Amino acid sequence: MAEDLRVHGVSSLCGSWDRSFPRDDGAVEPLSGHLLIAGTSLLDANFRRAVVLIGHHDDEGAVGVVLNRASEVEVAVAVPPLAGLVEPGDRLFIGGPVSSQSAVVVADFEHPEVADVVAFDSIGFLPEEADPASIGGLRRARVFAGYAGWRAGQLEVELDEGSWITERALASDVFTEDPDALWGDVLRRKGPEYRLMSTMPFDPDLN
Repeated sequence: MAEDLRVHGVSSLCGSWDRSFPRDDGAVEPLSGHLLIAGTSLLDANFRRAVVLIGHHDDEGAVGVVLNRASEVEVAVAVPPLAGLVEPGDRLFIGGPVSSQSAVVVADFEHPEVADVVAFDSIGFLPEEADPASIGGLRRARVFAGYAGWRAGQLEVELDEGSWITERALASDVFTEDPDALWGDVLRRKGPEYRLMSTMPFDPDLN
């Protein structure tokens, strides 16, 4: 896979948004640092049972990465220059359907002010101009191919439709060691009303 993956910072991805989506003039409540948990009605293959970390959200759109789509390819194979940022054997994650040749790095920064964008606490996105060979101060990192993006007003429409459930992100979500279980784990964390949903089979018709 993709030895030509290029590192992109979130701020540069925001600049590529298409602004054409219909929207109203109401104020947007930013969801940066939150998770989007796919509702059971969301059947798009790119986002079915997805858990998305929103890195940046404002009235011009939103951008984030899917946290629970691990590929079978190791970072060292897919993007050798980034191998030193992760643990040996760490896999490349599929961050979303947009710009699949873009590598997006989410890290836990000792000094968050050096991040391109801080999602929450010390968790942020590696700047595009960062030199992976010399950057320090990363407690841990995860590499994603591609990202998820929403045009102005698009995410708000999807939220109104019930496609997504929101929850504050934790560092343990971002660096989960069991991505396949993350969707159910986060739903259960939201409380009893979501526990039944978390146990539904992948195909609701089988329930």
